[in-house]
Amino acid sequence: MADRTSPPPRPESAPTRSWWGWGASDQALSDAECASLAALVPGAAEAALPVPAVASLELPPVRVSAPAALARLLSSAPADRAAHTYGKAFRDVVRALYGEMAAAPDLVARPRDERDVVDLLDWAAGAGVAVVPYGAGSSVVGGVEYRAGGHRGVLSLDLSRLDRVLEIDRVSRAALIQAGALGPGLESQLRPHGLTLRHFPQSFAFSTLGGWLATRAGGHYATLHTHIDDLVESLRVVTPSGVSQSLRVPGSGAGPSPDRLFLGSEGTLGVITEAWMRLQDRPSHKASASVVFERFPDAVDAVRAIAQSGLHPANCRLLDPGEAALSGVASGGGGSVLVLGVESAHGPVDGRLAELVALARDHGGSPAERSSAPGDSAAATWRSAFLRMPYIRDGLARMSVISETFETACTWDRFPELYEAVHREVGAAVKKVTGASGLVNCRFTHIYPDGPAPYFTVVAPGRRGAEVAMWDEIKAAAMETLGEQGATVTHHHAVGRDHRPGYDRQRPEPFALALRAAKQALDPAGILNPGVLFDAPTA
Repeated sequence: MADRTSPPPRPESAPTRSWWGWGASDQALSDAECASLAALVPGAAEAALPVPAVASLELPPVRVSAPAALARLLSSAPADRAAHTYGKAFRDVVRALYGEMAAAPDLVARPRDERDVVDLLDWAAGAGVAVVPYGAGSSVVGGVEYRAGGHRGVLSLDLSRLDRVLEIDRVSRAALIQAGALGPGLESQLRPHGLTLRHFPQSFAFSTLGGWLATRAGGHYATLHTHIDDLVESLRVVTPSGVSQSLRVPGSGAGPSPDRLFLGSEGTLGVITEAWMRLQDRPSHKASASVVFERFPDAVDAVRAIAQSGLHPANCRLLDPGEAALSGVASGGGGSVLVLGVESAHGPVDGRLAELVALARDHGGSPAERSSAPGDSAAATWRSAFLRMPYIRDGLARMSVISETFETACTWDRFPELYEAVHREVGAAVKKVTGASGLVNCRFTHIYPDGPAPYFTVVAPGRRGAEVAMWDEIKAAAMETLGEQGATVTHHHAVGRDHRPGYDRQRPEPFALALRAAKQALDPAGILNPGVLFDAPTA
């Protein structure tokens, strides 16, 4: 039996969260910063939408009450209900700013252990109450918002108290981690052991392990272990029909994988409470470089060569000219910028970085000069903009500027046509809806030997009071275009409710039948996250 460590100390408390927008409340842009930002978008509103006080919100009456035995786990406080109403998509932020709280849950539950989760699901199933697993609420696809109707009430299930690394197997380099652990708290518990999960999505500070698993989240790293799927040894899941615990092994060929059933199920089949996760030694050697291309097609060819080279860079972000300018890393000539990064826990990486740069140069790239000043590089500039972008999006939303993203993946042979189609069709939709040309930019977030994962950004002036409807029309055009081009409806943002139409078209019907059957077997009362992935009968 392998030696195991004692449980690490409880993680430090997280920063105070914004109830209406992204991230930490003290990081939101001020009114003056919003106005300054909007000055860059012709047609933006002249004044920022005010952020409503929670006390001013008109929340619907609470419709249900739980048994006294569960009361200690539940809250109907306005602040809790408001903060658990929406995720963090553009349309969520705008509706919160307008104080639209009709979808607020009746109750917010914070279980302390798995027994509490079982008791809550048992009560909800018997009472006809929908249960929406919340994660940390960073969904950008309507994944945590109740829209179904037909239930007697809605319970938002928040696992934030289940935030511990319970056990570390240093020999096998794995850990048993509770699903409510936020990214920083998870890593702080692994750090004393020289280990890391090495999964860093943009939402890292404000999302949980359970949320990553339930949505098949993509991390920061561009190659190899791009999705959380690759890091799972086993899952423990509470369903209304019982607890599922898969066997913890490094690999198995024993039939369809039980873990694969729950990965990406978005809380519709059960509630993930803990998981054994594969870890890695913390990297101690890092290097980065940037390469500029005059022609975007040349840059795409370079990235394809890198993806197929077996060199596996940790970072390989290609930004088209518009995205490079938006991120502040554009070259003087306005070309595309490729940001490369390599890392290792075992030895120097400069040679591998040199090979990557040479590949890029062979395809017409011009390596930028590397600065010796810490943080003074295109990679550091891009990373700073990457982490700050959601706050900027919120600031633009307050100025009625449509600023949102969508992502996909396709094979390399399809990408040139996809890129042109998105610019043509989504650009036309932006022009039709807003009356302005707006911006449609692209970057690669992840790359594979057989294709890239393009991530598109849309920025355009909106009309005050109509921002949500305008974005929905543009998003519908984007989803239609992706479907026509044979690209996936999502690469790493999950399906939720917003991507349902595209997902319904994308999945094979026999699989849909099997998925509905699994839903009926595991959640016969239809209480778990109704409306996500598929329609199911209510209680």
